[in-house]
Amino acid sequence: MTIRMPPPTSQTYTQILKSTVLMGGSSLVNVALSIVRNKAMAVLLGPEGVGLMGLYGSILDIAQAVAGMGLGGSGVRQVAEAAGTDDAERIARSATVLRRIAVVLALLGGLLLAALALPISNFTFGDYQHAGGVALLSLALFFRLVSAGQTALIQGMRGIADLARINIFAGLFGTLVSIPLIYLFGMDAIAPSLVVIAAGAILPTWWYSRRISPRPLRMSARQFWQEVSALLRLGFVFMASGLLTFGAAYAIRIIVLKDGGVLAAGLYQAAWGLGGLYAGFILQAMGTDFFPRLTAASDNNVECNRLVNEQTEVSILLAGPGLLATLTLAPLVMNLFYSAEFHGAVDLLRWICLGMMLRILAWPMGFIVVAKRTQAIFFWTEVAAAVVHVSLAWLFVTLLGTQGAGMAFFGLYVWHSILIYVIVRRLTGFRWSAANRRHALLFLPASGMVFLMFSILPLWPATAIGSLAVAICGLYSLRMLVDLLPPEALPVIIRGWITKSA
Repeated sequence: MTIRMPPPTSQTYTQILKSTVLMGGSSLVNVALSIVRNKAMAVLLGPEGVGLMGLYGSILDIAQAVAGMGLGGSGVRQVAEAAGTDDAERIARSATVLRRIAVVLALLGGLLLAALALPISNFTFGDYQHAGGVALLSLALFFRLVSAGQTALIQGMRGIADLARINIFAGLFGTLVSIPLIYLFGMDAIAPSLVVIAAGAILPTWWYSRRISPRPLRMSARQFWQEVSALLRLGFVFMASGLLTFGAAYAIRIIVLKDGGVLAAGLYQAAWGLGGLYAGFILQAMGTDFFPRLTAASDNNVECNRLVNEQTEVSILLAGPGLLATLTLAPLVMNLFYSAEFHGAVDLLRWICLGMMLRILAWPMGFIVVAKRTQAIFFWTEVAAAVVHVSLAWLFVTLLGTQGAGMAFFGLYVWHSILIYVIVRRLTGFRWSAANRRHALLFLPASGMVFLMFSILPLWPATAIGSLAVAICGLYSLRMLVDLLPPEALPVIIRGWITKSA
C-alpha cells in the first residue's frame, strides 16, 4: 500500500520558526558579542594572533571529538528516545548515565591532552614553544566535555529556551573575561582565554539540566553498563564523524599555515568565522530542535521526508538573504568584525559563503542518515567528505594560495550535496518538494551571479547589483515565510501589510 505524504501543516512551520527564533535570538546576541570580541582580538593581536587562536581552537576541537566519544550526539538521541516514551524511570536512567560518563570522559580526556602537549606542539607549530598553551587547553577540554553532557540532556528533552539562555550567558561571560586577559597579557593569554570561554558554559548548563531528574537513579551494574554500551556504541560513530570533520579543519589550517605562514592562517580563521556566523544560528537551531523531532519519526519514511523538506524550506528562506548580504558586503563585514589588516580575506569569505549556501540545503538531508541509525553509511560519507575537503584544499592552496581553502570548501559541498541526496533518496525515497526546488532555483543562481559580478566588475557596480539581489531575495523570503504561518502567529503590522497587498 502506498502511503501519501501528508500535507505540511502551519503548526509544524510555526514550531520550526519558534525554535529557530529562540536559538537565533541567542545567536544574534552572541553575534553582537562576537563583534566586540573579534574586534578586540583583531586590534590587540592582529592576524597572527587570530591565526594562533584558530590553531589552538582546532586542537581543542579534535581533542573534544576524540575524548568525548560522540557523547553529544548519542546522548541527545538516547534522551530523546527516552523522552518519547514518557517513561520517567527510563528518562532518569539515561540522565544519570549521561552525567556520570561525561565527567569520566572529561577527566580522562584532559589528562591525555596534557600528557601529549609536547608532540602536539611540535607537530602543529614545528617547535615546543606552545606546549604550555596546549597543556593548558586540557582544562578547557574538561569544561567542554562536562558541559556537552549537560547540554545533550537538555537538548534531548527539547529544552530550546534553556539552551538559548545558556548560549547568551556563556557568550557574555566569555567576552567579559577574555578581552581583559588579552589586553593585559597579549598572545600569552590566548590559551587561558579559551579556558575561560569553555568554563563559562559549566554553570548555566548545570543550572538548567539539574531540573531534569535531579536525583541520580539507583541501578544495578548490569543496567548501568547496558546504558553505557548503548550510548558509546552510537557515540563511536558520532566521535568518528567529529574527528573527521575537525581533523579536516585542522589539516586545512596546517596546509594554509605551511603555505602562507601565521598571517595566512589568521586570514583564513577570520573568513571562516564570518562565513559561518549567520548560517551558524540556522544550523544550530536545526541540530537543537530538528534532530530530536526527526529521531522520534525515524521509523516513518513519509514523515521523515516531510520534516526534512519543511526544515529545509525554513532554513533556506532564513539563511539565503543573510548569506547573500555577507557575500555582497564582504569588505564592510570584514572591517566591522576585524580590521583593515584582514582585507586579504574578502575573496576567501565570498567562496565560503557560496559553500554555506549549499551546506544549508545539504544538512537537513544528512540528519536522515543519523536518525535511521545507518552507522556504516554515515561513517563512510564522513570519511569521503574529509578526504575530498583536504585533497581539494591541498591542491587549490598549493596552486592559488590562501583563497584556495575557500574554493575547497565550496567544492566539498558541490560534491557532498549530490552524494547525500542520492543516499537519502535510496534510504527513504526522499525528493525535494516543489517549494524547495523553487527556492533553490532563486538563491543558488543569485549567489553565483553576485559572486561573478565581483569578479568582472568594479567594486561599486558589483555592490549595487548585489544589494538589489539581497533586497529582492529578502522580500521574497519574507513573503514566503509569512505564507507558511497561520495568521494568528503573525505580528499585527505584518498582518496589516498582507491585507493591504492582497
